[in-house]
Order: sequence, then C-alpha cells, then structure tokens
Amino acid sequence: MKLAARVSQVKPSLTLAIAAKAKAMKAEGIDVCSFSAGEPDFDTPAHIKAAAVKALEEGKTKYGPAAGEPKLREAIAHKLKTDNGLDYKSENVIVTNGGKHSLYNLILSFIDPGDEVIIPAPYWLSYPEMVTLAGGVSVIVNADASTGYKITPEQLRQAITPKTKLFVLNSPSNPTGMVYTPDEIKALAEVIVDADIFVVSDEIYEKILYDGAEHISIGSLGKEIFERTFVSNGFAKGYSMTGWRLGYLAGPVEIIKAANSIQGHSTSNVCTFAQYGAIAALQGSQDCVAEMLQAFTKRRQVMLERINAIPGLSCPKPDGAFYLFPDISKTGLKSLDFCDALIEEHQVAVIPGIAFGADNNIRLSYATDLATIEKGLDRLEKFVRSRI
Repeated sequence: MKLAARVSQVKPSLTLAIAAKAKAMKAEGIDVCSFSAGEPDFDTPAHIKAAAVKALEEGKTKYGPAAGEPKLREAIAHKLKTDNGLDYKSENVIVTNGGKHSLYNLILSFIDPGDEVIIPAPYWLSYPEMVTLAGGVSVIVNADASTGYKITPEQLRQAITPKTKLFVLNSPSNPTGMVYTPDEIKALAEVIVDADIFVVSDEIYEKILYDGAEHISIGSLGKEIFERTFVSNGFAKGYSMTGWRLGYLAGPVEIIKAANSIQGHSTSNVCTFAQYGAIAALQGSQDCVAEMLQAFTKRRQVMLERINAIPGLSCPKPDGAFYLFPDISKTGLKSLDFCDALIEEHQVAVIPGIAFGADNNIRLSYATDLATIEKGLDRLEKFVRSRI
C-alpha cells in the first residue's frame, strides 16, 4: 500500500505521544509524574456542564450549521469586541473542533503551495506541520532567552520576502509562556502593515497571565492591522474544556466563508450541545477563571524556584500560559535523549524542546497538582545531578 506523500512530510505530535506513554505507564501501575500535557487538571466549571446537560435535555442533539450555532457565534463576536477591542460580527466568526482546527482551517483556506509563513521559534509544534500539509513553506525565525524568546521587529522584517503571506503570533506562548508587551505588539504590527502581509494571532492562553502582564490583540491597534488579522482562540485552556473540542476563528468574511466551505466537507458542525456549554462559559461568571489562575500562579512560583535551583538548568520567568521552558544545554544532552532517559530512569514525563524548534530546552507543564510537582522535581533534580 502506497500512502500519500504528504503523510511522510508530517512529523507525529511528540506532545501527544509522550502524554500517551505516561498514561500507559500509569495504567500499568507505574508511579509517573507527568508534566507533558498542556491540559488543565481542573474539572470543567459546573455552570458550563449544566448548560450542556440542559441542551441535551432540550433535544439539541441534531446537526447544526457548519459555521456554528448562531447564538454562540454572536457571543464570540461580543466577547471579541468587549474584551479584545475587535469589531467583529457573527458573520466574521466560525466555530471549530478546537483551537487547533481553527488554525488548520485557516491554513488550508489561505496558503497555496510555495507561500511562505513566518513562524517564530520556539513555536507550538503543529504550526509548521499545518503549513506543510497545505504545501506552504515555513520560515522559522529563532529567538532565545536573551530576548525572552520573543522575536524583534527587525527579525520579522528581515524574514519577509515577496513570497511571504502570513506571520504566526502566539502570545502568551506555548511552549515558553512569554507574553509580548503592548509596545512589542505595536512594533510588529507596523512591520506587518508596511509589508502588506497577514497575521494570525493565536490567543488560546489569553486568560492565563501573571504579574500584571497584559494581553493585547494585535488587530485592535488600528484599521490597517485589523484588516490583516485573523484570530484563533478556544475554550480549552481558560475554561478547562480540553475534551469538549471547541475553538473559533475570526477574521474577514471571505476567509470565514472559505473555512466554512472546508469545514462543511470535513467535520461539518461542532458537537451541538457542547456549543451551549461554550455560550455559558462566555456569558456566565468568570470566577472560575480567576480560581484556576490563582492555582497556576502558586504552581508557577514553586516550579520556577525549584528548576532554577537545580545546577545545570536555567529558566526565565514566564508571563503567561502554564509552561516552563528551561535550558538543559549544560547537561550535555539534547532534548530527546534527556526526555527519554528521564522517563525511563525516574518516571518523569516532559516534552523535548526539539518538538518546538529548540533542542537545548525541555517543556514542563505545571497544569498539575503541587504534590506531583514537588515529587516530580525531586526526581528531575536527582536525574540532572547524575548527568553533570
């Protein structure tokens, strides 16, 4: 059997593979401390679940519009206008099967073979693979700890060519947790407008911010950048709704119509009754978000202090999301070897930085309880000390 050539061009997701391995080891009775999955360990808030149950009881179990339930699209448009300063209407929004799906729909709708997409590294591992599936070319621009893992406007400007069509902006960032300041966002927007390219702003972690960090949606900075902006977001991280698979894409009507056409021939509509839970998430109390953020704040502090106290490891303080991205280069190990040895010898699961374009780093998620964090970091410290 000959598979399509595109299959060989795409790398399997290391985050999903390592998370699955950790779960399999736990199922065998092995005591594993997993810092692998980007998934809040909290249950979905009760009022969100109740809204979905009510929708089930009311018989909202049939096919719906491929672009999403009208009430949810209206609620998303309202949220984008009031929270982010983006003047969208419901026709500018499509509901997708998770935030990842919104990005995939956009890439397929917008990128032709040979088009260049600028992706800052470290990057979320699925960005380049989506571009590859569309026949596009990923142009990777590297940033390091000296700039807070954020690229500069000059780096962006130098990466732009006549083939450049799209720039990917992720703030707060997966895997680094770094957040671009308002001034940094403004400077990037000026480059984008000057070059007449487009930007997709992945804002899935916008609600998880620390120490006064401010999230700015790049499209809110003026008419010219707004017209060149797509927004990807979802409910997984801020509302602990990972398994609900609910995301959305917002942007010019033309791209939303194109994404709707693609979605109509792939997944069709998102789970109907789940969308009523999403409406409740947007329109109900936001206290649940604050409660989760309080727990993440404490975990970040504990994990960051422990990591930076381990000889051979160093990690800047993240401004958002729930990840640390320490440098492991002093151990003499590259990231995949480091992670393989760590899980085999000490039963701690972390993600190799090579998955994010940074082979001297590893990613740890602190979306887990403090007891697991303390025990896992004890094991990590023992492992690192054995290597240096």
